[in-house]
Amino acid sequence: MDEETNGWRRRARSAAVVLAAFAGGLVLLYDVLQQGPAGGWRAVDVCAGALACLLLLGRHRYPLVVGLVLAVVAGVVAAAGVANMVALYFVARYRSLRVAIGVAVADVAAGWVFWLVYPGNQGVSLTLTVNIAIAAAVTAWGALIQSQHALLDAYRERAERAEEERNLREEHIRATERTRIAREMHDVVAHRISLVALHAGGLEVAPRHGEDDVRDAAALIRTSAVQALDELRSAIGVLREDEPRSLDQPGLDRLGDLVEEARAAGQEVALSMDPALASTGPASTVAAGRDVYRIVQEGLTNARKHAPGVPVRVSLARSGADVEVDVVNARTTGSLGVPGTSSGLIGLVERAALAGGTLSHGFSARGEFELRARLPWR
Repeated sequence: MDEETNGWRRRARSAAVVLAAFAGGLVLLYDVLQQGPAGGWRAVDVCAGALACLLLLGRHRYPLVVGLVLAVVAGVVAAAGVANMVALYFVARYRSLRVAIGVAVADVAAGWVFWLVYPGNQGVSLTLTVNIAIAAAVTAWGALIQSQHALLDAYRERAERAEEERNLREEHIRATERTRIAREMHDVVAHRISLVALHAGGLEVAPRHGEDDVRDAAALIRTSAVQALDELRSAIGVLREDEPRSLDQPGLDRLGDLVEEARAAGQEVALSMDPALASTGPASTVAAGRDVYRIVQEGLTNARKHAPGVPVRVSLARSGADVEVDVVNARTTGSLGVPGTSSGLIGLVERAALAGGTLSHGFSARGEFELRARLPWR
């Protein structure tokens, strides 16, 4: 419906332009014929002027052709004079200024020819002066409108480009946030699920435990499962929110709780921590503490999954302006059977790189699996 309405409006405007140009041409013809030829020539001029005005229907698509044709016709047909100026305006509106000036010169030349055909009472100097003034004014008007539209188009394009860049920037921020949350979810949920698997595995290999032991193990399994669900629910809640916020980010102050939790699940963990790391300082140090916590957490989780029952050594030490983190456990052939994707270790490498540090993992010459990280500590 809108397109049909716009089509009717365009056709109505075109008809109005043609009729106005023809009416103006008739007025000009009447004024000219008061001083010159009449009779049958008047009818010829009117018909030729009407046909010339119809050329204005192509003023948008072929402005240069229409402008040049009308410039020639206006030299001998008085009724085409106004249509000629309308065509000149559209040449200046849709073509370059150099082209518009060329057509304007042709119009001035046509005015001189018109003076030869209709000499009247006015001298050639006055006729040329008037023609030059009108052609210059029409050309300037069309060029001005063109520059205004070009400026508006530039502003519109700049706004669209800014909007596109803003959308890309926001999408990048969202993607980065999703990646970070996915990494946090892996660290947290994998840790909890590995604890559940460790407790369940203990019940499986020792079925003759007393009722109290089974009850305690079941309580630990339930606690770990509930904590995993709570943390997963919190992460999903963050993903659903319009405004991103950070998940709970434990630091070095909760590293002892992490180790005690692992020990309560039956994992033998030896923690060695440099006293210089006990006090946190600026925000950068707090952020490094969070990274250290996640590295130790992932190291303990991997040890539980791939080396159950094997002692784990965790050591944290200052080394100049950095902190060194080592999580070491011996090689074993046992496994809890918890599937792994290696995304946890990949995420740790990315985390360390983002923090300006390094992280490596693999088996040493002694056959121990070592997870080593070095992070800035300022």
